[in-house]
Amino acid sequence: MLQRLSTIAPDVSALPRIRSIDALRGLVMLLMLVDHTRETFYSTVPVADPLGPETPTALFLTRLTAHFCAPVFVLLTGLAAWLYAQSRGGAAAASDFLWKRGLFLVLLELTVVNFAWGFDLTPAMLYLQVIWVIGLSMLALAALVHLPRPALIALGLAIVLGHNLFDGSHVSSEPCHAIWAVLHERTIFDLPWGGRLRISYPLLPWIGVIALGYALGPWFAREVDAAARQKKLVATGLAALALFVLLRATNVYGDLHPWQAGADALGTVLQFVNLTKYPPSADFVLATLGVGLIVLASFERLPARAAALLAVLGGAPLFFYLFHLYLLRALNLAAGAALGVAGPVSVPNVTALWLLAAIVAVPCWFATRAFGDRKRRSDAWWMRYL
Repeated sequence: MLQRLSTIAPDVSALPRIRSIDALRGLVMLLMLVDHTRETFYSTVPVADPLGPETPTALFLTRLTAHFCAPVFVLLTGLAAWLYAQSRGGAAAASDFLWKRGLFLVLLELTVVNFAWGFDLTPAMLYLQVIWVIGLSMLALAALVHLPRPALIALGLAIVLGHNLFDGSHVSSEPCHAIWAVLHERTIFDLPWGGRLRISYPLLPWIGVIALGYALGPWFAREVDAAARQKKLVATGLAALALFVLLRATNVYGDLHPWQAGADALGTVLQFVNLTKYPPSADFVLATLGVGLIVLASFERLPARAAALLAVLGGAPLFFYLFHLYLLRALNLAAGAALGVAGPVSVPNVTALWLLAAIVAVPCWFATRAFGDRKRRSDAWWMRYL
C-alpha cells in the first residue's frame, strides 16, 4: 500500500510509494486467496471446523494463516489514511475521503461482493464481512482523525484490549439489539422479504485497529530514519506478542475461549494459538499485529524483486479482491460443468488446495498489474474507487 493507496485505501500518488507497505499488503492478499480457495474448492470436505481440535494439522495451519489478513489490512488502511492526510492537506482532507470511501465499500459488500460468493441475485443469506467492516471502520476513522495522536492511541488500545469485557453482554430490545450486533455480536437477522442477513465481522474491535494504524503514521514520515522506524516496529511487535503470551497463558482474560491442552505437544500449541476472530479478541489482535509489525519492518529490507512482485497486488487490493472472488467462483462452476458434478467441486487434499491457489494467483497478478497501470495513467475521479 503506499502513498497512492489503492481502492480500499486512499490515493496518495503524489508521494513516493512505500514499497514495504505495498509488499505486506500483497502478502496478505495472497494468504487471503489461499483461504478463499479453501472456501470455494474445499467446501465439501467433511470437516466441521477448520480450526477444531480434530482438524488435520495441514488444514488447521492453512486456515490459521488467514488470521493475519484482516488485522494487518485494517491496520494498513489506517496508516494509509495518515499518508493521505499528509499529501492532501491534513486530517480534514483524510476525513472527507474516508467517509466517502467507507460508504462505497459498504455498498459494494451488499451488492458486488455478495453476488461473487454465489452468483445469486436473490441469495438466502447476505453476509456482511471484511469489506463491510473496513468501510464502517473508515467511517469511524473519519471522525477520529481529528483527535490528538495520544488520545487516538489511548482510544485504540482501550478498544482493542478492553472490548472483551463485553463478551457476555447481550441486548435484546430493538433497535439497541441491532446496534449492539453491528458493534460486537455475530448475529443473523431475518429480512422483510424472507432472506437473512449475517453480521460476520462485528465492528467495535476493528475501530481500535484502524485508529492504531492511523497513529502509526508519523513513523513513516519522510524525515524519520528508516533504521529507527524498523526498531520501533520490531519493538512494538515484540511487546504485542509478549502481552499476548502473558494473557493467553494465564487463561483469565483476552479471549472468549480459553485454550486447553491437546492430545500431544503440537495439539496443545495449535489450541494455544486458536483464537477468536469474530469479533477479534484482544489475544487475536495482539498476536496477528505483533507478527504483522515485525514482518513490516523486515519487508523494508526485502529484495527489490520480491518486494516489487508483492507490491503489484498490494497496490490495487480492491481490484484483486473482486477479481479473485469472481475467478474462483467461475472456475468452480466450470469444473462442475466439465465433470458433470452438481454443486461445488472440491480438490482432494490440502496440498492440491495450495497448488490451485498458486495457479489462480498468476492470472490475478497479471490482471492486477494491468489495472494498476491503467489506474496510474487515468485522470478519471472514479478510478480512485476501483
